[in-house]
Amino acid sequence: MVPYLRDHFADPGRVHSDGRVTRVAIETAREQVAALVGARPREVVFTSGGTEAVNAAVYGSARRASGATRIVTTAVEHSSVLDAIDATTALVTVQLANHEVGTLQPVADVCAGARDRGVLVHVDACAAIGYVDLDVAAIGADLTSITAHTWGGPKGTGALVVRRGLRIPPFVVGGAQERARRGGIENIPAVVGFGAAAAELATTLDDEIRTARRQQGRLAGLGGVAGVEFESDPAHGLPNLTCVTVAGLEAEPILLALDQQGIAVHSGSACSSESLEPSPVLAAMGADADHSLRVSTGWSTTDADVDRLLAVFPQVVGRLRGLRT
Repeated sequence: MVPYLRDHFADPGRVHSDGRVTRVAIETAREQVAALVGARPREVVFTSGGTEAVNAAVYGSARRASGATRIVTTAVEHSSVLDAIDATTALVTVQLANHEVGTLQPVADVCAGARDRGVLVHVDACAAIGYVDLDVAAIGADLTSITAHTWGGPKGTGALVVRRGLRIPPFVVGGAQERARRGGIENIPAVVGFGAAAAELATTLDDEIRTARRQQGRLAGLGGVAGVEFESDPAHGLPNLTCVTVAGLEAEPILLALDQQGIAVHSGSACSSESLEPSPVLAAMGADADHSLRVSTGWSTTDADVDRLLAVFPQVVGRLRGLRT
């Protein structure tokens, strides 16, 4: 990314030689991202992140529908889906993998059923990319949202994969960038970083999945602490995520105590971190949303990190329970 911050910063929409340098960089990244997710390069529309990609899919489908009044979704969708829905939307939208408990959903079956009825389908793959072998063509979705930051790419960039032949009105207007599908000059360094991360992951994905499953498998040891229940199902979920609830203790004091020990976990979803409301996903599942912790592993996680959590977690929970009594 550094050369595109320091040396190559021309508008890629210009025809001069400097502009052509940045245009080549963007199109190379587009090919790299497309190759990772099983898409054609021309289907990839770069956005400012997964949230914008989801909003663009919902908004564009609503504008295209011209009077349709129904939407089909689930009670465990990401807030960027639920917050973007209104009564004029005609779309089926579903996550490939849930962002809080990791559950993989049968999206190919959903896409096939909707196709038989002539209804567009949007698949939110933001939580899944980087942790499953994602093939948008095999899934059969009309629209697929992806992001870069959850698996080691730069923050502030993502993409909406638009099925070949489908045209939807742009969500961000005011320019003809991205083949008139998203207005505004491209974030060239972030797009380049997105592509570079995708190219790297294409060669390491299988190894990273195996490592994540092994590390997450060791987190079964958290179940040895009294009152801990698992809300995620490792047999049908992402390899990098475990969600637990701790009876009798709210999540925040556990989170803060672990942070003091150098361990970063989270309560709820990554995009609800500014909200004080309990997780709607866990509430819909009937779980105790106020007492939930999400433990994620990734490309930077070491076995020593897992050792540290397994050693410290029982101490933290025991100490906090002692304070309550």
